[in-house]
Amino acid sequence: MSPLPDRTPKKLSLGRLEAEILGIIWDLGSATAKDIHDRILSDPDRELAYASVSTVLNRLANKGWLSMSKKGRAILWHPLVSRQEARSLQAYEHLNNFLQVGNADIVAAFADQLDRASLDKIDAIAQRLQQARQDREAE
Repeated sequence: MSPLPDRTPKKLSLGRLEAEILGIIWDLGSATAKDIHDRILSDPDRELAYASVSTVLNRLANKGWLSMSKKGRAILWHPLVSRQEARSLQAYEHLNNFLQVGNADIVAAFADQLDRASLDKIDAIAQRLQQARQDREAE
């Protein structure tokens, strides 16, 4: 997992359609509303108004996920955060929410329910945290 990006969207939470549209833009690199609308409607079981795509694109821009530029008369939408950076940000948010429980006993109680691979990951994280503490103290 990569470190947290320098640029963080103002609002990390995404609705289902927002996440889908952002995923399309990541897949294409950049896209117009028509590109996105056509891609969604390529599924014969889907219906979605073009105006809905435009609304969601503007919402994603307001949240800090997208920027736009003009390409002739069309508006081209660009991601401000990569898919990998978004995963890092979302993992960070989930971790903070988990740690807000505040009671170490409650958090530790989950360890009883984890499989061996998960416990190994927690051990690796603990070792990295210990190393980071030692590095910080050495500075």
